[in-house]
Amino acid sequence: MANSTRLVATYAVSSKIEPFYKGGKVQISNDEQYIFCTCGSRVNILEISTGKIVHCVEHDDQEDITSFAVSSDDEMLVTASRALLLKQWDWRRASCTRSWRAIHTVPVASMTFDSSSTLLATGGCDGTIKLWDVVKQYCTHNLKGSSGVVHLVQFHPDISRLQLFSSSLDCGIRMWDLRSSQCVCVLQSHYSSVTSLSFSADGGTMVSSGRDKICTVWDLNTRQAKRTVPIYEAVEGVVLLPKDEDLSQLGVKSKDWHFITAGSKGILRVWHASTARCVYTQKAPSTLGSATGEAEEQDDNPFGLTHLFYLPASHRVATVTAEHNILLYQLPGLTTQQQFVGYSDEVLDVKFLGKNDSHIVVATNSSQLKVFELLTNSCQILFGHTDTVLTLDVFKKGLLFASCAKDRSVRVWQMDSDSGQVCCVAQGTSHTNAVGSISSLIPLLFVHRMKASFVATGSQDCTVKVWDLPPDLSSEDILLPHVSFLQDVNSVAVSPNDKLLASGSQDRTARLWSLAVDGNISLLGVFRGHRRGIWSVCFSPVDQVLATSSADGTTKLWSLQDFSCLKVGVTATEVHLCEPWHSAADQVMQQELSNLLHEKKYLKALGLAISLDQPHTALTVIKAIRSGEDRCELLEKTLLKLRVDQKESLLRFCVVWNTNARNCLDAQAVLQVLLTHMPPEELLQYQGARTHLEGLIPYTERHMQRIGRLLQASMFLNYMWQKMRVAGGPTRWEISQTVFYVDKDKGSGSARDDQNQEEDSDSSADEDPNSHMDDEDEEEEVSSARKASTNTQEVEKKKRNGLQLPESEDSSEEGIPEDNATTSGTVEVMKKLRVFPSTLPQIVS
Repeated sequence: MANSTRLVATYAVSSKIEPFYKGGKVQISNDEQYIFCTCGSRVNILEISTGKIVHCVEHDDQEDITSFAVSSDDEMLVTASRALLLKQWDWRRASCTRSWRAIHTVPVASMTFDSSSTLLATGGCDGTIKLWDVVKQYCTHNLKGSSGVVHLVQFHPDISRLQLFSSSLDCGIRMWDLRSSQCVCVLQSHYSSVTSLSFSADGGTMVSSGRDKICTVWDLNTRQAKRTVPIYEAVEGVVLLPKDEDLSQLGVKSKDWHFITAGSKGILRVWHASTARCVYTQKAPSTLGSATGEAEEQDDNPFGLTHLFYLPASHRVATVTAEHNILLYQLPGLTTQQQFVGYSDEVLDVKFLGKNDSHIVVATNSSQLKVFELLTNSCQILFGHTDTVLTLDVFKKGLLFASCAKDRSVRVWQMDSDSGQVCCVAQGTSHTNAVGSISSLIPLLFVHRMKASFVATGSQDCTVKVWDLPPDLSSEDILLPHVSFLQDVNSVAVSPNDKLLASGSQDRTARLWSLAVDGNISLLGVFRGHRRGIWSVCFSPVDQVLATSSADGTTKLWSLQDFSCLKVGVTATEVHLCEPWHSAADQVMQQELSNLLHEKKYLKALGLAISLDQPHTALTVIKAIRSGEDRCELLEKTLLKLRVDQKESLLRFCVVWNTNARNCLDAQAVLQVLLTHMPPEELLQYQGARTHLEGLIPYTERHMQRIGRLLQASMFLNYMWQKMRVAGGPTRWEISQTVFYVDKDKGSGSARDDQNQEEDSDSSADEDPNSHMDDEDEEEEVSSARKASTNTQEVEKKKRNGLQLPESEDSSEEGIPEDNATTSGTVEVMKKLRVFPSTLPQIVS
């Protein structure tokens, strides 16, 4: 093509939407500007106004963070990891200001600060509670008596009371008096785990929630339960509402205590504490209610809520869902204000959406769709499907798109061009199996390109259906299939002019269909040639060509005129995607390893390679470390941070690497670090250490002998060059610039310029500090010079052929040859120069 456009080979990342929360604790700063949440070994700080991660702290040991707490003045962040370390952070600078041992014998499960930001309480899995003075930096209390994991610790908001509340596996709420370090009472009401506590402004009333589906209102002055409220769902969070706010929209009609609950049903409800009545229930999305009803008794309900927060300054409520989404609601109407997706899991499909591709719609391993605004990363979570959404497709104008899922349905969604809000406008449920292939991620959904008139879908029920769309789409229109035909399909595609439909089948064929205006579909032809099932079909946007890709590892281009194959190409990608023996988890691991190496996170990369038990991959990481600057320090720093079991595996890998001369230097570098920093007694405790060391010794000796022979050969050659000069002639370093001629009758050498021989001799004597010798040394020197002069013609010949002699005495020490090729080259040079004594073959053999 004359106006062909050159395809871009590489792309630079302009922006990315990455996970920031994978479960665990969430805390909102007191100024209500930041959200702190755990993500593996990191604590990410999300700015609420922009939806972007502005700060991140991570432990050097890269161990998972088990709990954290932010001080009441938002100045300090303290984290606890599985390594039993507590670290205090200046989180705005992402710098660790202090670290200390947690004293707990097992990891810390819960943490909290008091209202003065002075005392820090840590609840451990060992059943003890430690209190720390973070200002004076010492442990003030060691509270014992809890049974099992202390999963909840919370100070009374009135610091003058010096009271701490905790809960553990015995389901009781312990009240500790910090003046006497004694448990003054145990509040018994729940028979399952207590999940949260909420205090009134005056500190006299407390509400507790539990997974036993009840909430209890406590009078802290009398230490008695005032009311037990049945909630009929496992409650994960409770918040007491203020009395001085107008919350009539939430059913609050009096000045009595009311509280909000969040739990397994995934909706917020408001309760009257005195009457135990529910006065308000949040309106659930259309499909959320039915799905929740089916999964109400399940502990891992994906629609459930796990955290609940009240933000008094902005008069908002925040919730965290089981799918790691964070939602902010504005009071008093509980209207959705902001939504953040903490973790998307596996991304199955993504498409651009909106004017100028301002948004993207993402289908993940979930029944919910996520629509992200690329400018601000704000998200809309779309409810509708009741099972995993498999694929998406967008109509030409970009404001209308369709989705299909495992729930055997297809839905059509429309975006408002002004507000950007998305709603479902049509749905159809006529398939008898999942709409989309479960075993692969190839889409089985295509929409009308010219105008919004139909949608084509394929299903595991071996049918392809064409759905007509009404001219005016309204809310939740019911779609009926216009026509359907039987075929075991893996993929469908609609031509750019909407007149043809192609289908790829498991029977190794692709078929071309005609889409007539009157609604009839007729078969035009069959494309045959693949040896395995076809997983993807696609029309060319400019030519009358159809592309197919198959599990046989090939792509083919077909003519739409005569159905002949135009070109065949091999694509390893299709093999990886479609062959059943290739593990998707391995692909994810390999991609993660590549990302870690690119980001120079060598410790994580090496740990991942070791966990995969791949010596070659681990060797790649070691080579990457040793290829950069400060290689020795970086290698030592990385290896010493490995766990004991990882060092055991690395020692085993070294045995494998050491058997190859190309990798022996990397193996020896790792061994040097391990043997230097670890005592023999500790090293011998490693599993199979003696066997590994026995396997290292013979190859290491062989490598040392080879290097020793090369070193000796190199030093002997250098010695020969140093001795090849004429007594009284030029310096030994100028031998390559002077040619001597031998007078056979006289048996002595003379330079070209006999007149300047005496001057050259004097000059040589002045320049060479070793020129003053005794008579025997001088005769030996002359003898060597005479031997050298007999070969001057060959020296001159080699010089003309480009052979260069050493320039300095230290040339042999600049580098030692690392392979046998270098040794062979040295021997060949000495053979050509005829300076190969009888002893040298024994040295280099």
